[in-house]
Amino acid sequence: MSQPRTLGELRVSKDSSERVSVREEMRRNLLRKLRTKGPVFPGIVGYDDSVIPQITNAVLSKHNMILLGLRGQAKSRILRSLTTLLDPAVPAVAGCEINDHPEAPLCRRCRDLIAAKGDETPLAWLAPEQRYVEKLATPDVTIADIIGDVDPIRAARGGFDLASELTMHYGLLPRAHRGIFALNELPDLAGRIQVGLFNILQEGDVQIKGYPVRLPIDVAMVFTANPEDYTARGKIITPLKDRIGSEVRTHYPTTLEHGVAITSQEAWTSRGTGLLIPRWVREVVEAVAFAARREKKIDRRSGVSQRLPISALENAVSNAERRALVSGEEQVVPRVSDIYASLPSLTGKFELEYEGELVGAENVARELIREAVGEVFSTYLGAADLKQVVRFFEEGGTLRIREGSPSADVLAQLRRVPDVLENLGPLGVEPGASLSLQAAAGEFVLEGLWAQKKIGRSDDRGFVAPERRPELEVDMERLERLRRLKKQVN
Repeated sequence: MSQPRTLGELRVSKDSSERVSVREEMRRNLLRKLRTKGPVFPGIVGYDDSVIPQITNAVLSKHNMILLGLRGQAKSRILRSLTTLLDPAVPAVAGCEINDHPEAPLCRRCRDLIAAKGDETPLAWLAPEQRYVEKLATPDVTIADIIGDVDPIRAARGGFDLASELTMHYGLLPRAHRGIFALNELPDLAGRIQVGLFNILQEGDVQIKGYPVRLPIDVAMVFTANPEDYTARGKIITPLKDRIGSEVRTHYPTTLEHGVAITSQEAWTSRGTGLLIPRWVREVVEAVAFAARREKKIDRRSGVSQRLPISALENAVSNAERRALVSGEEQVVPRVSDIYASLPSLTGKFELEYEGELVGAENVARELIREAVGEVFSTYLGAADLKQVVRFFEEGGTLRIREGSPSADVLAQLRRVPDVLENLGPLGVEPGASLSLQAAAGEFVLEGLWAQKKIGRSDDRGFVAPERRPELEVDMERLERLRRLKKQVN
């Protein structure tokens, strides 16, 4: 059945009796989702037991809400996902700036139009995305931007008196009527502008400057902000906080599995059929972000965005793609060395403390990768017998693997070291696997041993014997003297 195109058709259809507030509409659709046990917010990973239940409670309570969290915690994505709780289509007076319902118009233009045309008033049908208005709060935002103002140009062109309602210029908030109004980074909004939101949050209406008319706007309001102890640019005034129904705190992924799932979902890795990203590479990239969030040299108050592993994985894949193209290889398999090559995508993603500034962002990033490799190595190969590999280097063996070396050359080097290629089973790499995959796995074994300080690595010589600590050498000399003394005694 086609949608009604005029007010008269709407009045005789079943749609006429379904007019509810937008928050009641969201509540009704959310209840329907919960009954069918479907995902409330598809694509939001890692919040099933924390953030999503709190948002669900806020929507069921018909609350305006604020999401508090550090950067890169999917706050904006959650806001935009709220449109999935809106009806597929709702009627509005065609051409109305504030999406007036044809049976309950607010603006003077729609009231005059309906009075003149009656049942012949034309309708438009609004999709959920047309009912979502988002604004990034900045210090230069004015009350006219949010609420509205007098439009003298409209008055001049239409020949209206400035006191006429037809000269109103509606701000973003009235234009979100019958929809969702999202305001990002609320603390950046000047305090006097935040005051302008009091009425809509408490009394449910707004008053545009210069007009003795209060518009009962039907809108669901949602905000985002960084925690106040971090945001130095501004603050949320207390009376406004008091009027926001629910405060929901977001967080970074709590498990490596959640982080890998988010990065896999968001990173651009659709580079063709020849790309294979090993699981351990994905986990190393994600472990870098986890290591950064607990690193003392990095400012924890500013956070480490989930964009860090996303950008790092994309950059690592690009480096592997470039190497495969130069080497003439059909399969693209990122290696640990490709993660090191992605340093430009890491160093801009965190703020350093004073100690970190002394070391330098690039050195901090390298240490994070090394720590991540060591953790993932322990998960996969912690129980593997790699004594022969370590002994090879302790006895003076060296192995230099260049970043751009073709897979065949890397494998030729790795075959010189006993037991490296024989211990790739825990990584899911069988003896008949592709050269690119075997090369990446073999390099990971050596990088893991170096990360755990069982072998050494030099920029000039590659993988070498582990560095001997001076105090350990002293102890060995003392032991040798004791042995000689014991022989003399005997």
